[in-house]
Amino acid sequence: MALVDSTQQLLEAAMRGSWQRQIALTNNVANADTPGFKRADVNFASALQSAVQGGVSPSQMEFQAEPQPAEPGPNGSGVSVDQESARLAENGLDYQALTQVLAARNGIMRSAIGIL
Repeated sequence: MALVDSTQQLLEAAMRGSWQRQIALTNNVANADTPGFKRADVNFASALQSAVQGGVSPSQMEFQAEPQPAEPGPNGSGVSVDQESARLAENGLDYQALTQVLAARNGIMRSAIGIL
């Protein structure tokens, strides 16, 4: 019997994906004034869904930032700081929810084996 079930693996992979997305989004904000910079994003939710449907183990997944189409602003950058800030806030809430679910699952496991 495996110590880590598929739900645990999915939660951990989603947290890794969310972390990679956070890095991509903060990189976008950092380069908002860089002429010609193209914003990037990590769509970890659809990557996880594809992996599950394709039979790929979530523990083996790696997430990569991909360039996103965007209209260049006045300085030639494709980044809107306001939109990126909103995406950062959304991603932060996603990550927080994932950590809460994982903590609850770990609490259940600890209780089941008698560790309080």
